Amino acid sequence: MLEGEAERWDATGEALLLNAARHDHVERLIQPALTVGEWVICDRFTDSTVAYQGYGRGLDFTELAALQRIALGDFRPDLTLILDIPVDQGLARVGRRSMIADRFESLHQEFHERLRAGFLTIAKAEPERCVLIDASGDAATIHRAIVAAVNVRLGTALG
Repeated sequence: MLEGEAERWDATGEALLLNAARHDHVERLIQPALTVGEWVICDRFTDSTVAYQGYGRGLDFTELAALQRIALGDFRPDLTLILDIPVDQGLARVGRRSMIADRFESLHQEFHERLRAGFLTIAKAEPERCVLIDASGDAATIHRAIVAAVNVRLGTALG
């Protein structure tokens, strides 16, 4: 999904592929782990599809919701951490990495502005599930904010 030309797939194709993969991931890995009491941490889930394919690429939100219902039913994360950074700072970080930008990272700044606005909208709409983390600082500061958010929301004492 991340390799190739930026416009390799349209929003519908991306959403179909992502939801199919997510369905398989939940069925084969996530749900069995949760069933035995394990914690599961994912580096992207349904909010990313809503942000990227909905807010970023303009796919109808009703269609996205229908795809997610088919793929996952009512399965939802208990906690979603949304790491927020101004677009120019985020793109500058991508530029400082030694690796080549992926399909999405190489899209124009306006796409990334819509994407950020989408994630902020999601966080505001679901504050009981989503925690907004300021990701503009250094790695240690961001790590402390993440640990604090997990401890508060899940009643843990992570260090």
